[in-house]
Amino acid sequence: MSQSVDVSIEYFAQFRELAGVSTERIATAATDAASLYQELASGHGFELPQSDVKVAVNDEFVDWAYQLKTGDTVVFIPPVAGG
Repeated sequence: MSQSVDVSIEYFAQFRELAGVSTERIATAATDAASLYQELASGHGFELPQSDVKVAVNDEFVDWAYQLKTGDTVVFIPPVAGG
């Protein structure tokens, strides 16, 4: 039986457009950043593969295996096109 954690998500660029919000706080059974991305991708229709996205937690880039803790702020960063 897994315990849920409460995390804040900040959305930017196409993620914000698809989620319809810039931030949200959720309770999730996801244990790591990768599972959280899959949960949100499914719920919000994110189509970018995880391999194309970077993840930051509490203002620091982390590995997808990062173990989520209550109170974390998670940001998924899509590829940036420059010009």
